[in-house]
Amino acid sequence: MNGDVLIKVIDLKKHYLGGKVKALDGINVEIQTGEVVVIIGPSGSVKSTLLRSLNLLEIPTGGSIIFEGVDICDPKQNINLHRQKMGMVFQHFNLFANMNIIDNMTIAPRKRLKKSKDEATEKAMELLKRVGLADRANDYPSQLSGGQKQRIAIVRALCMEPDVMLFDEPTSALDPEMVGEVLDVMKSLAKSGTTMIVVTHEMGFAKEVGNRVIFMDGGKIIEEGTPQEIFENPQSDRLKSFLAKVL
Repeated sequence: MNGDVLIKVIDLKKHYLGGKVKALDGINVEIQTGEVVVIIGPSGSVKSTLLRSLNLLEIPTGGSIIFEGVDICDPKQNINLHRQKMGMVFQHFNLFANMNIIDNMTIAPRKRLKKSKDEATEKAMELLKRVGLADRANDYPSQLSGGQKQRIAIVRALCMEPDVMLFDEPTSALDPEMVGEVLDVMKSLAKSGTTMIVVTHEMGFAKEVGNRVIFMDGGKIIEEGTPQEIFENPQSDRLKSFLAKVL
């Protein structure tokens, strides 16, 4: 972490049914460059809604998201330019089934960053080596396991050289024996100084890798702190109750 605020969320709201359902109810949070922030909470606590709002996959009802000094909620902003700097990894891998792995990884850098085929391929192969999948570059997604697909999804996002990586429950769709290989890639990213915001049910990952843990429920941030503060000294009854069920 270098102390620079990369993302500042101010009074963020996401309401449905004319305000009757308050999915996000006044969220305020800052993310520093190089920080790993892990968001935990019960199912239905709209953790993913907050994450998806950060790159406007969910359009907030109110509030501001200041990303690299720009309020991306301002309709005058070109959100696609800002999204290029935000890598997103979903529960499901969203790989193009009709393309092999190397083409899946290089299509966006070539089209959006205007990289040459050789330059994009060199970067993609470097990243595939990093996650132990260089030998699968010419395979198709259907030939890979779920864990391999998710590792590809992560390095595909990294091909765009993003300033922050957003992970939306990246291991929840995987068989249990494949979870570890994906978490190992994420741990490696964290060690390299990548700014990461991770929604997950993997409490071990939150304890080990997070610089800060945010506990959400009912559309609000109930508590936030270091992993030690959250897991060893929870303050709110709601967090204590949650941890009693998941630990």
